[in-house]
Amino acid sequence: MPPILPDFSNSVKLKYVKLGYQYLVNHILTLTLIPIMAAIFIEVLRLGPDEILNFWRSLHFDHVQILCFSFLIILITTVYFMSKPRTIYLVDYACFKPPVSSRVPSATFIEHSRLNLKDSPKSVEFQLRILERSGLGEETCLPPASHYIPPKPTMEDARSEAELVIFSAMDSLLKKTRLNPKDIDILIVNCSLFSPTPSLSAMVINKYKLRSNIKSFNLSGMGCSAGLISTDLARDLLQFHPNSNAVIVSTEILTPNYYQGNERAMLLPNCLFRMGGAAILLTNRSSERRRAKYRLVNVVRTHKGADDKAYRCVYEEEDKDGKVGTSLSKDLMAIAGEALKSNITTIGPLVLPASEQLLFLLTLIGRKIFNPKWKLYVPDFKQAFEHFCIHAGGRAVIDELQKNLQLSAEHVEASRMTLHRFGNTSSSSLWYELSYLEAKGRMKRGDRVWQIGFGSGFKCNSAVWKCNRSIKTPTDGPWADCIDRYPVHIPEIMKL
Repeated sequence: MPPILPDFSNSVKLKYVKLGYQYLVNHILTLTLIPIMAAIFIEVLRLGPDEILNFWRSLHFDHVQILCFSFLIILITTVYFMSKPRTIYLVDYACFKPPVSSRVPSATFIEHSRLNLKDSPKSVEFQLRILERSGLGEETCLPPASHYIPPKPTMEDARSEAELVIFSAMDSLLKKTRLNPKDIDILIVNCSLFSPTPSLSAMVINKYKLRSNIKSFNLSGMGCSAGLISTDLARDLLQFHPNSNAVIVSTEILTPNYYQGNERAMLLPNCLFRMGGAAILLTNRSSERRRAKYRLVNVVRTHKGADDKAYRCVYEEEDKDGKVGTSLSKDLMAIAGEALKSNITTIGPLVLPASEQLLFLLTLIGRKIFNPKWKLYVPDFKQAFEHFCIHAGGRAVIDELQKNLQLSAEHVEASRMTLHRFGNTSSSSLWYELSYLEAKGRMKRGDRVWQIGFGSGFKCNSAVWKCNRSIKTPTDGPWADCIDRYPVHIPEIMKL
C-alpha cells in the first residue's frame, strides 16, 4: 500500500496562520502604501537633476497663493487642536487597607450567624453553603458594628466607618501624589447605600478644608459600577475645565446595611460584601504626563433599566418582617450577561483590531444571508488588552466572564485573588485588582487594561486605560504584606 498522505490540517501550525492573518489585516494600509511610495521614489531617482529642476521651475506660485495656502494650513491646524479632546491622565490611586482587628474569618462569621439567627438554622446553613463556594478567604473584613452580637448599627457607627475608609484612602493618595488639597478642583464621591446629610463629599471638603469654589458631586444608589460612572463624570468635567485636578473616592459603607432577617436573597450580600475603598487622582494637566501611571482611552456605559427584570434584579426593600435588605434576583447572571453583550457591542469597534472586527462582520453577514444557525464569532479581546480587571462581585461573575470572553486563568487572576483577599468591596474592587497587577510587576509601558463593572439598575460599564510608563513594584499598598503568598489555589468548595 502506498504511504498515506499526512493530515495537513493538523501538521500546519494554525496559530502562525492566524498571526499572519492578523498582521496582514491590521497593517493593510501600511503594506499597501509602502510599495506605492517605493515605486514613486524609484521613478524620482530615474529623473536627472536637470529634469527635476525644470519641473520645479514650471510650478509658478505668487505671493497671494503662498499666503492663502499658509493661512489655510494654520486654520486647519488650529481647528484640529481646539476640537481634539483633552487627554485625561490617572496620576495615582490609593486603596484602603482594613485594620487586622476587623478581620472576619469564615468560622467567626458562621458562629455569629448562629447566634444572631438562632431561631433560623436553615438560614445559617444557607450562608454556610454560600461561603464555602464564594471564593472568599480568611482575611476579609467587616466594620466594627457588624462584630457585635447582635449587630446594632447606628448613624454614628456608619459615619465612623465612612471616615475611617475615606480619610485613610485620601491620606494615602495625598501622600503618594504630594498633592496639596487646595489644588483639588473637582471632587466626586460614590457610595451606593449610605447617603447621609451633609453628604460624604461635604465630609471630605470639611476634613481637608478644600476650596469654596470646588465642584463637588455625591453619587448614591448607583451600585458596584459607580466607580466607572464617577470616572466618566470626571472625564466630562475635565474636558470643560482646563488645567484641573479631579479626585474620585469610591466606597461602600456596610454598617447600616447588614441584613438581620431570614430572606435568602437578602442574606447573600452579607456573605459577599466586605470593607473597602479607593481614592483616585485624575488630571488634564500636560505637566503631569511624565509621572502619570495611566491614560484614559475609553469609557462605555450600558444601562438596561428600561427592562423590568433588569431594574429589579438588585433591589433594596423590606422583607415580610419589615427588615430592610438588598435582594439579589436569581436572574442576575442572565441579566448581567445581556448587559455585558450590549457593552461589548459598543466597545468592540473602539478597541478591537481590524482583523477581529472583520471576522465578526463576516460571520454576522453569513448568519444573515446563508445560515442563521451559524455560530457567531466571539472576538478575541486578548488582542486588544493585556490585562483584565473584572468586578469581583462573586465567583460566578468571574467564572462566566472568563468563559464568555475565553480568558485564561492568568487573565482573571487579579479578580479572583482580590475576591479571596478583600471580598466584594463594591465599586472599589477594580482598583484593588489594578493594584494586584502592579504588585506583581506586570504593568509595562503601553499595556492596555480593561475594567468591567456591574451594578444595580442594571448597569454594565467599561473603562480602558493605557499604561503611561512601566510601573515599579510598589513597597506599600493593600497587597504589600501578602503579595508573595499569591496567587493561591481556591477550591471549588472550601469545607468549613
